[in-house]
Amino acid sequence: MSAVQHPLEHYTRSGMIPHIWCNGCGDGVILGEFLRALDELKYDINRLVVVSGIGCIGRISGYTNTDSFHTTHGRALAFAVGVKAVRPELKPVVISGDGDLFAIGGNHFIHAARRNIDVTVICSNNFNYGMTGGQSGPTTPIDAYTTTTRYGNIEHPFNLAHLAAASGAVYVARWTSIHVKRMRESIKKAINKKGFSFVEVITTCPEEYGRRNKLADPIEGMKWLREVSVVRSFIDPIEAVVQPDKIVVGEFVDTEKPEYSDLLLESTRKVQANLEKEGKLTNVAL
Repeated sequence: MSAVQHPLEHYTRSGMIPHIWCNGCGDGVILGEFLRALDELKYDINRLVVVSGIGCIGRISGYTNTDSFHTTHGRALAFAVGVKAVRPELKPVVISGDGDLFAIGGNHFIHAARRNIDVTVICSNNFNYGMTGGQSGPTTPIDAYTTTTRYGNIEHPFNLAHLAAASGAVYVARWTSIHVKRMRESIKKAINKKGFSFVEVITTCPEEYGRRNKLADPIEGMKWLREVSVVRSFIDPIEAVVQPDKIVVGEFVDTEKPEYSDLLLESTRKVQANLEKEGKLTNVAL
């Protein structure tokens, strides 16, 4: 009898699966729903580039059977923007963590969103630096315990949905790792969107954040996500709070505006036309 093939196997790299993520970690859920989104879209993976940064979720670029980059810390979006600038026909998808994207990579995020570059960002938000020791990060909730906030965090965290919307993203959604179908639908919308799109996924980290905040048991962590999640789509993202007793999820932004690559090409053609008119440039193909 031949071995049964997993229906998503052709989207993963042979020999790299099973993944190394911990029991209860939502990164495996994100990988599964991302691959299911591609499958339902019948997306041409030859047009897709998966880019990840440093952190647990950073391993995802090595699991997907696509062109991919496992980049340096905080620079995933810089690599993705470079891909889009050189090969505008490709669709870069950045899948990385809250620390990578919004601490050392925060500047890249706000300016990629401001320019409305056609990149999809999927953020695994587990409230800490899970791979490097469980330190606090830009999304760690007030009063939460980490290895660097042993008496409770005193820094106000980012509201990532609000930050993405305020920076100019044309699609913004947040779900948790228990909202699998809704997450998948948002990923599909984000990939199909022309412009900068952002999908945040709140997930538990049982080994680091969880052990210090009474969420070490994977099942209890999933129950917590279910109990505190409230769906409120298309409210003002500033109201989409993330707190220990309330996580507002949903779609918050879905709009249209000119995309950077198209504007760049149009601008380049105008420059070329002017130079040719002045006799300073000939026989240049864009």
